[in-house]
Amino acid sequence: MQILLWPFKLVLRLALSLVLLGLVAWTFGALYYDMPFLNQAAAWFWLGSAATMLLFIRQAWRKSLFIGLAFVGVLSWWLKLQPQANREWQPDVAQLPWAEVAGDEVTIYNVRNFDYRTTTDFTPTWETRKVRLSQLTGIDLFINYWGSPWMAHPIASFQFKDAPPICFSIETRKEVGEKYSAIGGFYRQYELICIAADERDIVRLRTNYRPGEDSYLYRIPVSPERARERFMEYVATMNGLRDQPRWYNAATTNCTTAIRTQRPASERAPWDWRILVNGKADEMLYERRAFITDGLSFPELREKAHINAAAQAADKSPDFWKLIREGRPGFGATPTGNAPPP
Repeated sequence: MQILLWPFKLVLRLALSLVLLGLVAWTFGALYYDMPFLNQAAAWFWLGSAATMLLFIRQAWRKSLFIGLAFVGVLSWWLKLQPQANREWQPDVAQLPWAEVAGDEVTIYNVRNFDYRTTTDFTPTWETRKVRLSQLTGIDLFINYWGSPWMAHPIASFQFKDAPPICFSIETRKEVGEKYSAIGGFYRQYELICIAADERDIVRLRTNYRPGEDSYLYRIPVSPERARERFMEYVATMNGLRDQPRWYNAATTNCTTAIRTQRPASERAPWDWRILVNGKADEMLYERRAFITDGLSFPELREKAHINAAAQAADKSPDFWKLIREGRPGFGATPTGNAPPP
């Protein structure tokens, strides 16, 4: 009987060890990134204590009790951390955009339209834009890569008959001196912001000034009615963040998952691992027929969607948004039909 039970006991011990290691790792990260005072000292003290317990205490229940109580205590404190609206923000996220809706007219405040000379040398300009929902014709999607082919950043651009496009980009709102940390993004390091911007700002910054970044532009086959629904979702997100700050989270509330959760759960497309590993999101959207493709295969479409050269040639032209679309698939005809929500 003992021989038969041995594999089962081994599996249980391994499972318990993995759970305990996971709790230790999460607790270490919460202390390291989010404890305002002595964060690194507290985190390393915890790691040393936990390692001692795991290595030198034989009884599994004692290990579990010690680590479990520490985890619950840190989690209880961590959940009470509140996002703030008033910090010393970096200049590019210093202003929160928001909008007023009066019938057909939407007034958007704090639309970013900076004049860049380098990524750190720029003239800040925050504009007020008025657009009419009845003139909204469609949505284009920029997907930007800054290094790994597995991770990307989506930017939605809304097109109007009588006005330049308005872009929305959900990002981390960083403080002065703060840098993005991939691991820290899983904790409560950054507040969330939904930037409203001109394409000459938010797209050109990535194609013309940030080295090593690549941007791709796709047209979504969406009706004006559905485009207005999506636009108003972004308006609701902007106004919601102005009224109540929220935390960014690299897994649950990031630049892609936050877009998906803007709409009711019953209206969301099925979950796909490429929503989280969003460097493959354009491939997923192609498979779901969410792009106008002009009959091209995905590799062909992606090659033609690359806009860096066109953006660099257009640079500060007032027709930047038109020039980067010339000759691209989907931009030679009026889009029709409804795209499934990403």
